[in-house]
Amino acid sequence: MRLAARAVRPAAPESHENRGMSLGTSPPTFYDGGSFTGAIMQDNAPNQQTRRKGATAEGPQRSQTLVRGLEIIDAVADGPATIAEIAGATQLTYSTVHRLVSVLVARRYLKLTDTRGVTLGPRLIELGFAAHSRVDLVRHARPWLEELSASTGDTVHLARLENGEVSYLDKLSGSRAVEISSRVGGRKPVISTGVGKALILDRSRAELAALYQSDRHLMNHPVPQEVWLERLGHYQEGGFAFDLGEDEASIRCVAAPVRDATGRIVAAISVSSTTEHMSGPRMQSLIAEVKSAASRISAGLGHRSPDRP
Repeated sequence: MRLAARAVRPAAPESHENRGMSLGTSPPTFYDGGSFTGAIMQDNAPNQQTRRKGATAEGPQRSQTLVRGLEIIDAVADGPATIAEIAGATQLTYSTVHRLVSVLVARRYLKLTDTRGVTLGPRLIELGFAAHSRVDLVRHARPWLEELSASTGDTVHLARLENGEVSYLDKLSGSRAVEISSRVGGRKPVISTGVGKALILDRSRAELAALYQSDRHLMNHPVPQEVWLERLGHYQEGGFAFDLGEDEASIRCVAAPVRDATGRIVAAISVSSTTEHMSGPRMQSLIAEVKSAASRISAGLGHRSPDRP
């Protein structure tokens, strides 16, 4: 099926490849990669006359269409792209990409941009939040996070490493009237955050030095490399990490890693507050409590600490 600029007209029979994907709603105007043409995208209903009575849709053909649609979504995961750019990235023909994108836009998995392309749509955000609510790690850790937040009165985080960044999985606000800028689903640099440093405690000094060289510009309040490395060495020995204002000058944080059954660091938790409530002595006093909560979360993931039988 070839899409071209045309006026709205009744749906015509579609190809076998796109069969069974009727939109049921008025399709949007779509950019074709060169200029807005006012083309109307249509995903036509199956032509029942082309099927024998009792026949079913071809499984392999439908599977191939699904895979292609997922490849298109992956192609715009890092930012908007035009039809031509998506075709180049996926090695699909321009017409195939155009047809499948029309369906994905109509179903809200993709959306049009002001820069003559498409990007991830609101339906994926909705599904992402639904998936987040079902993450086993989040559910497993929640009781310990709630206990930690209640006992400290501070904001508590659960985070993991994703593509070289800290990704926040959960956040519980404490009883204090303190606003922390982090958010569930948000990302922050590894180099400047407490949870970020806790997530990299197993790295070698050479790896840490390389991280500093590549990401030092991400620190809002940078410290010299030797100071940063010395702190990380101290954190590695103690099994915890601090944010001493490298991310936000007014925020302090005490963090600890969460490990799985293999001993690998898979997440980190933290207690955060403002300097008003996080003096140096209090940060020191929180280390054992934060590490204890992290250890209990780790135990539920099958990890055995050296002092456990």
